[in-house]
Formats: sequence, C-alpha cells, structure tokens
Amino acid sequence: MGGLRSALDALAADDLHVLVAPQLPARTAELVRARNRIDAELARTVRVADCAQVAVVTPVVTPDNLAAAAEHGVDLAEVDRVLAETAATQEHGHLARVVHHHLACLDPDGSEPDPTEDRSLRLFMHADGSVSGRFELDAVGGQKVQAALESIVQANRPAQDPRSRAQQLGDAFVQLADNALATGELPVLRTVKPHVVVTIPLADPVDPTTGPGAGTTGFGVDISAARARWLACDGTITRVVVGPEGQPLELGRSHRVVPPSLRRAVEVRDHTCVFAGCAAPSHWCDVHHLIHWINGGETSLDNFARPKVTPSTRPVWSAA
Repeated sequence: MGGLRSALDALAADDLHVLVAPQLPARTAELVRARNRIDAELARTVRVADCAQVAVVTPVVTPDNLAAAAEHGVDLAEVDRVLAETAATQEHGHLARVVHHHLACLDPDGSEPDPTEDRSLRLFMHADGSVSGRFELDAVGGQKVQAALESIVQANRPAQDPRSRAQQLGDAFVQLADNALATGELPVLRTVKPHVVVTIPLADPVDPTTGPGAGTTGFGVDISAARARWLACDGTITRVVVGPEGQPLELGRSHRVVPPSLRRAVEVRDHTCVFAGCAAPSHWCDVHHLIHWINGGETSLDNFARPKVTPSTRPVWSAA
C-alpha cells in the first residue's frame, strides 16, 4: 500500500499544463483503468473481510453452542458485544483466538482431540520435476515445524541476503531434509538408507556442458548433467555396466567421492560454511571440489582449500 500511495502522490505532483492535447485523453484513459482496478480490489478486500469474519464467528451461534452457553449462564449479549468490538478493532487472527477461547470455556472438561487426526501433507510433482504441495498441522505440530525451520533460517543469513521470506523458508525446508538424510538415522528403505539416487550415462558427467535431461532420479525426474555432478561432489558413486537391452552386466564397488576422513579434516580446518557472509554449521554443508573431480580434480584437502563465491545462498565449503 505504501507503493500505491507513493504512486498517487507522484501523479498529483504532475504538471498537467505542460501536456500536449493528445496526451490528456491518454492520461484520462489510464486513470480510468487504474480506478477500475482499484475499485475491483476494494470490492474483493471488503468481500473477503466480511466473509472471513462471518466464518470465524459462525460456530458461536450454532444451536449446540448456544444451548451450552445458556446452560453455563453465559451473557450472550456481552459475548456479542465483545465479538463485534474485536471484529471492528483487531486483526483477523485475534478474532479467531477470542472465538476459540469462548468455545473452549463452554466445554472445559471435554475430551482433548487427537492432534494427529487432522494432519495431512500432499505433494504434487510437475512435469519438470518440481514439487508443490499443501499441508495442514495441529497447533503443536505446527509449532514444532516452525521452530525447526526458523532455527535454520536464522542460522543461514548471508550478508545482503537477496531471498524473500518465502525463499528462505523453502531453502530451510530442503536443508531440514538434507540434515535428516545426512544423519543416517532415518528408517531404512528396502535394506538401504534413504538417499537421493541419480542414474546418468558415464559420458555425461565428463562433458563440461550443462547436459539437460542427462540424469534420472529415483523418483523418475530428469535432471541435467550439471546437477548430477553437483550431487556427486559429496555423494557415493557406483559404476554399473548395462548391456544393449538394458540389463545390468557388471556392478562396481560404491565409493565416496569425499571420504569421511577428508570431510573431518575440512570440518576441523573451516569450522563453518565458507560462503561469503554465511556461518552455517559444518553438518549443514557439502564438501565441493575447486577443480571438479570428474575433470581430474584431486579429492584432497588442497582441492578444498579456498572458497569461491557463487550466486547460490546454499551453505557450501567450496564451490564446484
């Protein structure tokens, strides 16, 4: 709204006398279009405000709750006055809390509902592999999730962070999954610890180009060779020879690109993330090669020797 007020102030400061004749009708038409949009937005806001408040207070006047209020000797006129004043002077969330408190007082000895009954999480995978979703949590479950995400957001605040609040929470959500996967304490899936799996032809990691659609994840998402190389920096590599009909002919031994001993050495040396302005703890970070391993870069402490600033705000020790 501040931007709208500033725009209106700027319009009011325009000197209309310097405009030539064709410019005045054009300006008038633009102002009419702007007024129509403002009128539509005003109507939408009023409609939502009215409907939201009605939906919040409706449970108060259901027959069962009115009967319970009468049984407890509640002064319904006073309840109506308080709700009306709250709706007129307080924010929407405060009105909801007042209504919840009133309803709870009507049944102080009632059974506490199972908080897990209404929990739900829906994930939707799109054609490009991106994921969107929706979740519903009870009050306590929501507080746990908020506390976990906020701890990561506050710990990962690089200097001049360009991300929006929504982007920060999105990164924190992924980091929470990274942390859980890295501990190795999640339940085993079919005899294997849960991890991100990427299958990619041998020639693609060596190719310096981006290589769109070169790799396939365990959930069937196509990713570029560049992203596969990024995942491989601190991953486990397994060589599989596949025959002409797609049958595996040979399964090589898996090996860590960055072995645990080297990771510990980097942790001792750098302590935290070395991305500019970031001090995320070491257990959030992946170890990256300065010279990529697939291009002949050594998996040695010297090849993790200095940070390189990247556009990403994701915690790293050194950029690939």
